[in-house]
Amino acid sequence: MDKTLRVALIGNPNTGKTSLFNALTGLNQKVGNYPGITVEKKQGSCHLPSGKKARILDLPGTYSLNASSADEQLVVELLLNRSHSDFPDVAVVVADVENLKRNLILYTQIKDLGIPAVLVINMADRMERQGITLDIALLEERLQTKVVLVSTRKKQGIDQLRGLLDSHEQQASGQCVDVSDIDNSYFKHLQEAFPKEDIYRLWLVVSQSNDLKRIDSDLLPVNHYSERNTSEIKRLQQKETIARYVFINRFMKEAYQVDLTKAKDWRSILDRILTHKVFGYLIFFMVMLLIFQAIYNWSSIPMDWIDQGFASLSEWTQNKLPEGAFTSLLAEGIIPGIGGIVIFVPQIAFLFLFVSLLEESGYMSRIVFLMDRVMRRFGLSGKSVVPLISGTACAIPAVMAARNIENWKERLITILVTPFTTCSARLPVYLIIIALVIPDETVAGINLQGLTLMVLYLLGFGMAVFSAFILDRVIKNRARSFFVVEMPAYKMPLFKNVAYTVFEKTKSFVWVAGKIILAISIVLWFLASNGYSDDYHRAEEIVTEQVADNPPMSDLELQTAIASYKLKHSYLGVLGHAIEPVIRPLGYDWKIGIALVSSFAAREVFVGTLATIYSVGSEEEETIKERMANDVNLETGKKLFDFPTGISLLLFYAFALQCMSTLAIVKKETNSWKWPLIQLVMMSGFAYLVAMGAYQVLS
Repeated sequence: MDKTLRVALIGNPNTGKTSLFNALTGLNQKVGNYPGITVEKKQGSCHLPSGKKARILDLPGTYSLNASSADEQLVVELLLNRSHSDFPDVAVVVADVENLKRNLILYTQIKDLGIPAVLVINMADRMERQGITLDIALLEERLQTKVVLVSTRKKQGIDQLRGLLDSHEQQASGQCVDVSDIDNSYFKHLQEAFPKEDIYRLWLVVSQSNDLKRIDSDLLPVNHYSERNTSEIKRLQQKETIARYVFINRFMKEAYQVDLTKAKDWRSILDRILTHKVFGYLIFFMVMLLIFQAIYNWSSIPMDWIDQGFASLSEWTQNKLPEGAFTSLLAEGIIPGIGGIVIFVPQIAFLFLFVSLLEESGYMSRIVFLMDRVMRRFGLSGKSVVPLISGTACAIPAVMAARNIENWKERLITILVTPFTTCSARLPVYLIIIALVIPDETVAGINLQGLTLMVLYLLGFGMAVFSAFILDRVIKNRARSFFVVEMPAYKMPLFKNVAYTVFEKTKSFVWVAGKIILAISIVLWFLASNGYSDDYHRAEEIVTEQVADNPPMSDLELQTAIASYKLKHSYLGVLGHAIEPVIRPLGYDWKIGIALVSSFAAREVFVGTLATIYSVGSEEEETIKERMANDVNLETGKKLFDFPTGISLLLFYAFALQCMSTLAIVKKETNSWKWPLIQLVMMSGFAYLVAMGAYQVLS
């Protein structure tokens, strides 16, 4: 039986690698991290015409093999490690038809490494619109490879590519550029020092700005070969790049031609509007307002179905299964806890949908460029915009994205302030609290709940920028850096790509959050369903005596009173009342306090915790939202989740660092516990003060 063919997709950012990956693999994908490093690993599988199976690895975008970031270094290390399980049998180098010359730099480097390579020229459907003509035969002759024109939008070229992968052994070998020609003396000495190694592999190891660790062991000594200093090595890298452009220019004038009279240049017109110093910001604001309005309006019906469905399932479980601890765990712990997260799937899916549409259309890069004008004034790099915007999905990959910032101080500031950006884990907290304290009304065509959500997002982003301004003046020795961002061509989002993105990211959110919530729900159910005191064990007797002199109560009212008394004196109730004095100035009771503590595991656990607490001992078919809305503060006699308390909670979660995973990743990225601990104390302390001030003023 033939072994699985290992295929690596390699290319510059924004060349359509993800679209090609989706077209080849469909839903046969999985996403994880490379072992020992926090860089995403995306792989899938497909079957070739011969029946052989191919494993497709989508490598991070890289401009060249002269690595300047962690992502690019990962690509270089993989291609220099022939013993690695992911080392490719064949590389598919993906190029954008509109930027072919620049993309071919990377192709020539892959070819010179001796790895069989196929060149895919993507977005071929744009050739006629841009007036581009290609001589494929000439490209194949000069590049010594097979060239495939691909349009994932029109599903062209995919079958041809599969066929070429099947016959990858027939790909021609040979060099594009002989690097020895740029400095014969230096490369002669390098070859003499390591006579058994290929000269270009040696040069790639020597020329990297950081030591390469995950490479073949026989290459490790090359890390420390130091015949030339760093500045001289950089000059040789520049000469190599020039040599590669000279090689490419020899045939590109014949093979690649553009008829400007046929080109339809809508891009420059749109860019002038969308990146305008006034209209650009106004359009961005309107787009964000539209997104948050849609998140509320479109998702309300499926959310109500899910909420009612879990309430009915919990009641059915309690009524149909035999009484006992297991039934209680299911009906009062697991089902409400999971339901507390699943209810927000529609809104989270819509959020990922809109973010995916912005990225697929090319507008996200314009937002990044637009916001660079703001970032510079507050001590951030223009590259900081990428982590801050991607932080709307999750702070963890957003913190990791700061690796692309070369300047240490700007990278550190970005890491420290990124958790202020509202991530998807905050969304369930915001949505449930907004639904309880903000009226579902429309003013001038704008839904007040959607507007509140947008204000919270802007508040988080504004706090991140303000914090960066302060840190820029506290942390000294700031060196100037420059921001470069590629503006991809505008295009209609591909439905398949958007669908895959929404499905994978929503599934990942639910799976990760679900595992945490399931574990915490079980622990909370146990703590809420057991107690050590005489008050807990004699709850029924005590409550019955207390109500004996009062007007008669129905059985349901009596059982509710007993359940409430038992919950108060359970392990969970005792713990909650112990921390209540600390949180009472913020308007919170012990139940909210427990939810705050447990949500440090993950912010979204706040809703699952309250869902579990409010379900323990309850036999009514009420949704969690209804139980929270009806809860009363026993001291004041007012609703617990009133406007002052709701605003206090929203502000607390807007600023607090309620995520231990983020702390762990900050520690890993800064290689110190100093910065994450400072981050935790400052963010949580500030959140406490703001929430307390808001409650005291509003109440």
